[in-house]
Amino acid sequence: MSFKNIINWNQDDIAFIIGNGINRFHHNSDAISWENLLIKLWNKFVPDVYSEVPTGITLTEFYDLLDLADVDPKADSYRIQKEVVHLLKEWIYRYHHTLLVTKAIQINAPILTTNFDLNLTSCVQTNQYYTDSKYFTDFYPWTTYFGSSQLNYPTDGFGIWFINGFVKYYRSIRLGLSHYMGCVEKARNFLHKGEERTLFSGKNQENWLGAKTWLHILFNKSICIFGLSMEENEVFLRWLLIERAKYYKRYPDRKKKGWYVAPKAERPNDKIVGKIEFLKGIGFELIETENYEEIYEVPWE
Repeated sequence: MSFKNIINWNQDDIAFIIGNGINRFHHNSDAISWENLLIKLWNKFVPDVYSEVPTGITLTEFYDLLDLADVDPKADSYRIQKEVVHLLKEWIYRYHHTLLVTKAIQINAPILTTNFDLNLTSCVQTNQYYTDSKYFTDFYPWTTYFGSSQLNYPTDGFGIWFINGFVKYYRSIRLGLSHYMGCVEKARNFLHKGEERTLFSGKNQENWLGAKTWLHILFNKSICIFGLSMEENEVFLRWLLIERAKYYKRYPDRKKKGWYVAPKAERPNDKIVGKIEFLKGIGFELIETENYEEIYEVPWE
């Protein structure tokens, strides 16, 4: 099955999770990998220590080491996250961003992204909305999205949601393992509060605690992931997808589909095989493409 067919055949029940691959498509010189972003941050705040990420450490842990090494007692607590905003503010969208978002609007599909930049929101006309402004926080802006209309619930239609924060709110940016653990704690309070602590019983209803957040999309839409390596450093998202799989195991009648789209590996190694086994175990089908054009151009035209 092709990626394009997945979109066309499931457009009434699909949401997309998009990573930084969309920014790096066609070897975009303006976009950098998260590895290079972290090296830039190290060079800025603790220079002459690392020129590359050491083997045996995750990217999230590498950020936390930077936070620990930055020992200036007078420093702004958020100065590293502010530097991230500075580094990303010049990024601009490309034609394929517009193609993708235009298609998502056409089929009224939500987009969740792990990116911090606003390329997806600025490639078409969008405005910022809140499904619940009363409890909005710039630290966890999980009830705010960019879209073309006001939604009552995140699953109601097209909107662009940010899993790990975004550049408008520097305090929201999540880069370290400590950041991710904070996200897990917050999400767990939504998922397992009170009487639902062990049964996830109300995730298909509109009155559970996370119903106004992007978490509602994860449990109530079929999910297609691309542009995201989904490696071990994606602690928060991988944990959420495990919780999603547990929920469907408990309530199989509520189960939604899942796809992970990536170019076919020329030389599969043990790490890739392990990732595929993880994805299969949580209910995601691997869709392999021949090239990146089949991910970022062909399906959206």
